[in-house]
Amino acid sequence: MFGETVYSFVQKFLLNRDPEWSHDFTIGYLRRSQRNLLSYTYKQQLPDKPIECLGLRFKNQIGLAAGLDKNGECIDAFAAMGFGFVEVGTVTPKPQSGNDKPRMFRLPEHNAIINRMGFNNKGVDYLVEKVKESNYDGILGINIGKNKDTPDENALDDYLYCLDKVYNFASYVTVNISSPNTPGLRNLQYGQALDNLLSGLKKRQLILKEMHNKYVPLLIKLAPDLSDDEVKSIAESLVKAKMDGVIATNTTLDRETVKGDIHAEEAGGLSGAVLTQKSLNLTKVLAQALNGKMPIIGVGGISNAEDAKQRLDAGATLLQIYSSFIYQGPPLIKELVNV
Repeated sequence: MFGETVYSFVQKFLLNRDPEWSHDFTIGYLRRSQRNLLSYTYKQQLPDKPIECLGLRFKNQIGLAAGLDKNGECIDAFAAMGFGFVEVGTVTPKPQSGNDKPRMFRLPEHNAIINRMGFNNKGVDYLVEKVKESNYDGILGINIGKNKDTPDENALDDYLYCLDKVYNFASYVTVNISSPNTPGLRNLQYGQALDNLLSGLKKRQLILKEMHNKYVPLLIKLAPDLSDDEVKSIAESLVKAKMDGVIATNTTLDRETVKGDIHAEEAGGLSGAVLTQKSLNLTKVLAQALNGKMPIIGVGGISNAEDAKQRLDAGATLLQIYSSFIYQGPPLIKELVNV
């Protein structure tokens, strides 16, 4: 584990560089160091606090949210930091470069980030190879999406393609229909489009269960920018389709909490501490609507032990972090595991 002085220096260095450069630099270091002695620069021993969820046994209830390790290149490194589970992706059928740069912006006064990456990734085949190379034996989530150039009416084809590819390598699979950075994607959260998507996914899941002789839970990741009535309607659809769980929430398009910031008007999804209340409120509504019929993984603005406790009290069983981890690093995992 980094000494506090060393970690503080590295963090200051990274937070003073271009956000995407810092991300790429960090991923590169973790990729190269995760299976040698350099891993001791971030490795930490945390107490096991096992929890059962989704029919799986998690080492602890704090996970890495999707988006940080899109290509599954650093699974062993994040495991060494003490995460109870790791979610990689979002991955798409074909590689894609994502949106034009710059596409990531820090809002340090708000402990927030805006990104419009656009599902930049090396494709599902590359991710599967990286998963195979990993030594990780914990819970691995794989987050799947659709390619930007795939028409909305053919979205299910992309999700099924990815599901087929990752099913045998995932502990659970998350279906991302809530990123604000792929045009039209969030439309899949509503009405008949959602029901058709869920029905198609469920049918394929049961076929794959027989084919691989194992059941891999399917989760849906939702946006925070939903009305209470929309959340209740989605909850009904999830229960009807017999989905296994739901992740709440993705990033927000709302800029109310960062008004006046130099980057406030940048397009993309806003994440970090400013998302805490919005994500917490949605989790409460969702938990009430689901009434215990499936577990919720809470994510969005969880920056300290109090945030974690509130999210668990609101109805989440597991938690994930991303933006707060960027700002605080591995010590945050330790703090949250001890909640």
